[in-house]
Amino acid sequence: MKQALAKLVAGKWSGAAIFLVAFTFVGLVFGPLASEKAETAPSVGLPSDNETVLVDEALKDLPSQDGTAVVVVYRTIDGSAMTDAQKTWIIGEKKVFTPPFPPGADPIVTYENGANQKFVDYSSIEITVGGETQKVVPAATLSDDESTAVITVPMTKITDESFCDTVPAEAGKERAKCSTVQLADERISNLRAEAKVDLPDGLETATTGPEAFLVDVSGVFKGANFTLLGTTALVVMLLLLITYRSPVLWAIPLLTVGIADAISGDLATKVASWFGITNLDGSVTGILSVLVFGAGTDYALLLISRYREELFVYGDKREAMRKAWSGAAPAIFASGATVILALSTLAIADLEGTRALGIACATGVLVAMVGALFVLPVLLVNFGTWIFWPVRPKVGKISKTDTGLWAKLGRGVSKRPIAVTLIGVIILGGLAAGAGGIKIGLSSTEQFLKKPEAVVGQEYLAKAFPAGTTTPSTVIANNDKVEDVLVAARAVDGVSSAEVAKNNDGEAIANDEITKIDVVLDAESRSDAAYATITALREAVHNVDGAEAKVGGLDAQSLDVKNAYASDQQTIIPIILGLVFLVLVLLLRSLVAPVLLLLTVVGSFFASMGAGWLLFVSVFNFPALDLSVFLFSFLFLVALGVDYNIFLVTRAKEESEKLGLKEGMIKALASTGGVITSAGILLAAVFAVLGVLPLVALAQIGVIVCIGVLLDTLLVRTVIVPALAFIAGEKFWWPSKSNKVG
Repeated sequence: MKQALAKLVAGKWSGAAIFLVAFTFVGLVFGPLASEKAETAPSVGLPSDNETVLVDEALKDLPSQDGTAVVVVYRTIDGSAMTDAQKTWIIGEKKVFTPPFPPGADPIVTYENGANQKFVDYSSIEITVGGETQKVVPAATLSDDESTAVITVPMTKITDESFCDTVPAEAGKERAKCSTVQLADERISNLRAEAKVDLPDGLETATTGPEAFLVDVSGVFKGANFTLLGTTALVVMLLLLITYRSPVLWAIPLLTVGIADAISGDLATKVASWFGITNLDGSVTGILSVLVFGAGTDYALLLISRYREELFVYGDKREAMRKAWSGAAPAIFASGATVILALSTLAIADLEGTRALGIACATGVLVAMVGALFVLPVLLVNFGTWIFWPVRPKVGKISKTDTGLWAKLGRGVSKRPIAVTLIGVIILGGLAAGAGGIKIGLSSTEQFLKKPEAVVGQEYLAKAFPAGTTTPSTVIANNDKVEDVLVAARAVDGVSSAEVAKNNDGEAIANDEITKIDVVLDAESRSDAAYATITALREAVHNVDGAEAKVGGLDAQSLDVKNAYASDQQTIIPIILGLVFLVLVLLLRSLVAPVLLLLTVVGSFFASMGAGWLLFVSVFNFPALDLSVFLFSFLFLVALGVDYNIFLVTRAKEESEKLGLKEGMIKALASTGGVITSAGILLAAVFAVLGVLPLVALAQIGVIVCIGVLLDTLLVRTVIVPALAFIAGEKFWWPSKSNKVG
C-alpha cells in the first residue's frame, strides 16, 4: 500500500490526476460548499442541564424579561465630588410621572434636561401621560462620594429577526437582516457617541454592561484574523527562506499550506455544523490558522528534507520522491493522526466552544496532512530540482548531515547518556517548579491585552459602587418560598443586597409558579471572591425546602464555565495521554519507547507551564491564567510535541534495523536534527503570533506553547530522548526484537 501510494504521488500522469482532484475540491469548498464566516466573540455554550442555562430558560416565561440594558457611567477625572453644575448636567431637574399605574405601584421618577434625555430614543420603557406615549430613562444614580453617576438605559433585546437601521433596502427588496453582534454594535456605537456630546470639563464617561461587553469582545476580533494570517504567513516565509536559503523553494510549501488554511476555514465551519455548532468564533478561527500553518509546514519540512536527502542517491527525481515519500509518509501520517485524535477528544467536552475548537482544528490538521502527503510532492516533482538553487543536491555528492553538528551531538550524548539525562531532568524540573504558584481565573476586567471601553466602565463602577451593581445575579424560586429565599440570600457573606425584581410598573416579576430575585454581590465580576459568593449563595437557597431555587446570571455562568473546564481537564487529559501512547505503541511496536517518550512530553509540558508563569508574573503582569489555558496548552504541547518524537524515533527505528540502536539513533539524529530544529522554531514562532490577537487567553496559550515547543526541539527531542535510548539500548524497542542486519 505504501509503495503504491508513493508511486502514485511521484508518477507523471497520476500526479497530474491528484492535482486535478485537489483543484476540483478547492473549487467545491470555495463554491457550493462555502460557509459564511463572521468575526465574533467566543461563545459560552454550557450544556442544557446546567443551572445557569435552566435559569435563563425559566426567565423566558416571566413577564418583562424581553429587554436588556446598557450602563453609562460618568465620573470626575480626579475622583473628587461632582460640582453642582456637573450634577445638574447629568441628573437634570426632577420630574415625577404619575400615569394610571396599578394600585400600589410606585410612580416613575425621571429628570428633564439631564444626560438621561440623551438616551430616551434607545429606551424600551414607554409610559402614557395625558394620552401621549413617552419613552423614559430611569433616574441617574449618584455614588455616596458623589464622584460617579450611573445611567441605566433599558433597551429592547435584539433578536435574530431584527434589521439593520444602517442598511437601507434596495428598491423592491426587503431590508437586510443583520447578526445580533452587528445590531448591538450599531446601537452601542451610537449611544457611546451620544454620551460624549457636550460633556462638561472635568468629567469622563464610559459605557458598559452585558451588551457593551458583547460588542467590545466581538470588536477586538474585527480584522484580527486577517492580521494573524498575514503575520503568520510572513513568519513562515522568513523562516523557510532561512531554512532553505533558496529564493524559490520556500514558496512551494507556503503555497500548499496557505491553500490548506483557506480550505480549512470553510470546511471546518461545515463540519462543525454537522455537530450542531453553527458558528466558529474569532478565537477558534485564529487558533485554527496557526495550527494549520504550523503543523502543515512541519510536515512539509520533513518531506522536503527526506526528498533532498534521496536526491543525493537517485538521479531520477521521481524515484527520489518515491523513496522519500515511503520514508517520510509513515511519520507524517502517524504525527497527523495523533494530533487529530487528540483534538477529537475535545468533542466530548461540556462547553460548546471547546467542542468547536476540537472539531475545527482536527479538520484543519487533516487538510494540512493531506496537502503535505499528496499535493506537495506533486508540486515538488513537477517543478524539478532547480527549486533547490543555489544549493542543488547532486547524485554522489556527500551529504553533510553525516558529519555535521547533529551527528557530533549524537556521538557526544552516546558517550555520557546518564549524565546528559540527569542534566536534562534537572533543567525541566527546575522550570516546572515555577508552576507551583500558578493562579487560574481572570476577572471580567482582566481578559484583554488592551482594555476596551466596557472594561473601563466596569472599573469605574467597581471604585464607586458594589462591584456587582451592573451585573446582579439572578435567583428564581417558587412563589410561596420567596421570603425564605430572600432571608437565606441576604445571610450569605458577600451579598450586598437581595430584592424581588420589579418591572417598570413597580410590580414583582413573576408568573403563576416562580418569582425573580435580583442579588447584588460585593465582589468584582468573575473574581474568585464572586465565585465563592455564588457557591455559598447556591448552597443557601438550595437548602430552602420547597423553593426549588436556582442561581443564574453572569457570575454564576462564569463559575459554571470554570467548573466545566475543570471537569473537561479531568476527563480529556487522561484520554489524550492514552491515545498518544496507543499510537506510539502501534507505530513503534514497542512498550518501553512509548513510555519514555510520553514521560518526556509530560515533563516538557510542566516545564513550559512553569517558565510561562514566571514570564506572566514578572514581565507581562498577568494576575492569573485564563480558564482555558491549561487544557489547550496541554493538548497542543502533547499532540505537537509527539510530532518530533515520531519524526526522530521512526527514523531511528528504520536505521536501527541496519545499524543497531546506537548507530541508528545517531544516524536518525544527524538526518532529522536539522529539520526538527527548523520545524520546532517555526512552530514556536507561529504560536507566538497568537499574541497579535487581543485576548489574554490566546497570548498565554501562544507563549506557553512557544516555550514548550522550543524545549521539545532544542532539549527533549535532540538530547534527552537520544540519551534515554542509549541508556536502554536494544531494550528501547522491547518487546520487539532487533532486526539489525549482520
